[in-house]
Amino acid sequence: MTTAQNLPKSLRAQIYDLGFNASNQEGYAKKLDTFIAALIIANLVALMLETIPVIYEANAALFHAFDKISVIIFTVEYLTRLYVAPEDPEFSKAQSPRFAYLKSPFALIDLAAILPFYLAAFFEADLRVLRALRLLRLFKLLRVLMPAIHEFKELNKGKTLRQQVYALINPTDTSGKLHEYFDTLIVWWVLISVSAVILESVQMLEGVFHVEFVVLDAVAVMIFSIEYILRLYSCVEDPRFQGAVSGRLRYAKSPIAVIDLLAIVPFYLEVLLHSIVDLRFLRIFRLMRLLKLTRYTQATGTLFKALKREWPIIAASTFIMLLLVVLTASLGYLFEHEAQPDKFENIPQSIYWAVVTLASVGYGDISPVTPVGRLMTMIMALVGIGIFAVPAAILSTAFNDQLHKDREQMHNELYRFMEDGILDESERAIIYDEAKRLHITEEEVDLLIERVRQEREATTGGHLPFDLIKREPEVAFEQFRQVIGQLRQIASVSQTEAVSKLFSDQDRATSQEREIWERLSRGSGR
Repeated sequence: MTTAQNLPKSLRAQIYDLGFNASNQEGYAKKLDTFIAALIIANLVALMLETIPVIYEANAALFHAFDKISVIIFTVEYLTRLYVAPEDPEFSKAQSPRFAYLKSPFALIDLAAILPFYLAAFFEADLRVLRALRLLRLFKLLRVLMPAIHEFKELNKGKTLRQQVYALINPTDTSGKLHEYFDTLIVWWVLISVSAVILESVQMLEGVFHVEFVVLDAVAVMIFSIEYILRLYSCVEDPRFQGAVSGRLRYAKSPIAVIDLLAIVPFYLEVLLHSIVDLRFLRIFRLMRLLKLTRYTQATGTLFKALKREWPIIAASTFIMLLLVVLTASLGYLFEHEAQPDKFENIPQSIYWAVVTLASVGYGDISPVTPVGRLMTMIMALVGIGIFAVPAAILSTAFNDQLHKDREQMHNELYRFMEDGILDESERAIIYDEAKRLHITEEEVDLLIERVRQEREATTGGHLPFDLIKREPEVAFEQFRQVIGQLRQIASVSQTEAVSKLFSDQDRATSQEREIWERLSRGSGR
């Protein structure tokens, strides 16, 4: 190793690597960006709440303290980035790296995010103007978005607009980080809009936040409408929905597209027909937006697979349950009708009591009073415990089995990817995406990859066929690195002086072998 490589990094270089170097996997750059983005969004929420006198007047000191803390954090971030600018490859080649950073768009945005606060300390300004200027902090999100946008453009260079839209809203090989941010936006707006619908039902909150609830709903509908139009426009890129008209009609009839449509239809119906028909009852259907989340969780897919596989058994047990419900309702009507004609008026009305009894819920609003009716209820309740539990047990077992099968399939795919001895970036991304779908942590995936590698090395003796090495440069590169790693381990644990004497014997080692040994032994620090 060279002397320069052995020198410890400066404090500035260490701060840059740990806090701002996105290529350093062991650093905190991504976590810091996520934290700053969350703080910016929290500032936006605080700014909206400040416009509501009832909330702001009661918590003015709290809002001011939060603003101060935010400014301190943003200031520290700005000054730290200025300090480490000479370490940033983007500015390090400039004559004055720090001045080059100060002129960069991101630095100007960072300065604009904190400058209004400091100006207010020296100059008198309208409070409403200062609040408006705090919206400039939203531009700091571009620090996270711009790299994802550049990545997306590179991945989709030469593609049509429709193909790019499809890649943005659907997971593909060219989607990149921007697709993840798009999904995150939709998920958060689903949660925000549903929370608003729930809170709107509280009369006290609805009176205070009526305007805010209306604005939130309108923004949510706008976002969901744009998403629906984009999905309808680009769906023909999916082989399942090819055809300009027929393909889009097939997509529009798919369950997930129907859910997307139902998430926005109540708003438009109420706006267009409110003068003709009172459609306020449709507002409750906005809660169906929660079903949009099924697109972003693969657990429902696993559940549907389990249902499809076990449907004959579940259907049979459901049929038995229905027979038992009808039988119980008929017997209840037979034994209790004369004693309680108002509660057991007919068999259809008795079905409610039968379901409640067999499911072991027992609300108590309808109960038998005759001795025979009570005896029959006890027997049916005990039978119902077993019968009603059967579908749940079948579904639970089927779900676990399906999840196990999917994980085994992922394992087999990993073995297939590792046939050539290496796992390239695209293959690794596929494995991590599949693991995420199956709720397997990255640590577990890393352990699995290492286990597969060890099993493969034990099977092949750690050596690859020479024709494969000759044919694949990537394989040759990885194999060479593995061999170098093994040599380093040998050099680090062996008796350096004794082995060096053996290498000095010209009859036993070549000059090239001696040179390699000397480099490795020096590098091991022995």
